[in-house]
Amino acid sequence: MRCEICGEVIKDDEPIKIKIDGSILDVCTNCTKFGKVQKTPPTPKVVIKKSHTKNSDKSNNIKKSNFIANDEPKDELVEEYNIIIKDKREFQGLSREELSSNINEKASVIARVESGKMIPDIKLAKKFEKALKITLIEAIGEFNLKEDPKSDDVKPTLGDIVKIKK
Repeated sequence: MRCEICGEVIKDDEPIKIKIDGSILDVCTNCTKFGKVQKTPPTPKVVIKKSHTKNSDKSNNIKKSNFIANDEPKDELVEEYNIIIKDKREFQGLSREELSSNINEKASVIARVESGKMIPDIKLAKKFEKALKITLIEAIGEFNLKEDPKSDDVKPTLGDIVKIKK
């Protein structure tokens, strides 16, 4: 097994788990100084619900909850969204109040978005896209980490991507 920070081979196959900014990493003893050493996390509990039906025989209906979630965003707001929105609104001859009534938002929200003081969420960005007929949301492409691998069967580590201050 390799350290997830520096990529060194962990000799004992007993990596030390540390926490860095909410992420748990398996690291070697040299890299434990970059985070807080963690205890072995408890195994997640499986929630079992028994259904109580009137016509149930001796078999129980058991449901297990699966905790599989993909938290990675798929869409991203384009750069200079505020300039795009303001230019298109002015090009169409709309005031902030007219646009606000079209997308059912306050004029102050539009002013803050256009000034760059507020970053619109995906829902608000889609409202702008529909009302102004512009593109503000783009799909995030896959990031290729295999540009400079040490070998074909080894996954890249943080040490392959960032420069670590020593």
